Amino acid sequence: MANSQLFVDRLSRAWDNNDAVFPLDQRLPLPARQHILNAVKPTIIATSEGDTRVEGQPVEPGDAIIVATSGTSGVPKAAVLTMSAVEASARATTEYLNVTLRDTWLACLPPSHVGGLSVITRSLIMGTSLIAVPNFSPDSYVEAAQNGATLVSLVSTALQRIDPTLFRAIVLGGSRQSSQLPPNCITTYGLTETGSGVVYNGKALRGVELEIRESIVYVRAPMLLRAYRDGSVPLDSNGWFCTRDRGTLSEDGVLSIEGREDDLIITGGENVWPEIVEEALRNFPSITDLCVVGVSDPEWGHAVHVWIVTTDARLISLNAVREHVKQTLPAHCAPQQIHIVTEIPRTALGKPQRSILVERLQTS
Repeated sequence: MANSQLFVDRLSRAWDNNDAVFPLDQRLPLPARQHILNAVKPTIIATSEGDTRVEGQPVEPGDAIIVATSGTSGVPKAAVLTMSAVEASARATTEYLNVTLRDTWLACLPPSHVGGLSVITRSLIMGTSLIAVPNFSPDSYVEAAQNGATLVSLVSTALQRIDPTLFRAIVLGGSRQSSQLPPNCITTYGLTETGSGVVYNGKALRGVELEIRESIVYVRAPMLLRAYRDGSVPLDSNGWFCTRDRGTLSEDGVLSIEGREDDLIITGGENVWPEIVEEALRNFPSITDLCVVGVSDPEWGHAVHVWIVTTDARLISLNAVREHVKQTLPAHCAPQQIHIVTEIPRTALGKPQRSILVERLQTS
């Protein structure tokens, strides 16, 4: 079911039935879809053709949405957010943006991501008008503005393709943002587990608490997830969630994110795990060793690069490598540049030293 009014109506009906909703990413290859469905264990599959009941696991009373998140290991998880958490997020965001019933949201990001889904859920909860389109395009953006849309959530790559003055406010998420932004753009920080953005322009939304412990950002807020779908709870005994992001907090409460504690690549608002891309390429002909790294990119935030050791460089081309990855992974996981090298620098334990590869690239 594409992002559309049909999707919005079906979500609303599910809530009326005290069901929770998990939006499945339609861009995933079939094996990846099945993998995440095995983790989510739905009881109803809802499509544009209708509903099909399947053997799954019911949700707890009060659960509202379930959203896929890869977690720090790249293994798909599913964050469970209650209706009270979704409402808390909707009210805090609406307050910060001074949203009124004269506003209209444009929902153009994939609802399989919490940033896209939260546009829909906050509109339903707050009674704000909503225009839902299957995906972002400059044309759909302009058309929505002509039809009264005033608010939109985008990633930075989309911002470069539109006239930002057509909307009252543009909420940006997904990756590190440029320091040169239009005045109506609001940068956000949040994760699936925080129910979308909880920090706007560096400041925590109402009800959100932030702490820095050993350079790592911790969050405590009413919009946090209840648990993962497998029943595990990532909150400590006092309700704090470890984001695994490195950051600092100024004396006046402005949060600055320095980067991921791990090697997650965020490219065009999409998460890419290096190990998964590496695994997809290990059976590529003539590749004997490889390493995938995110490299800063002015358009994508970070671009996926792969360093390859090969027995026959003639068999290696960017197009062939990309097509090979896209057989099993979404297109945004496909490398945007390749580098042929004689060896991959590794630690004594065999772990690739990704930072050395980036440093070599930047100084070459």
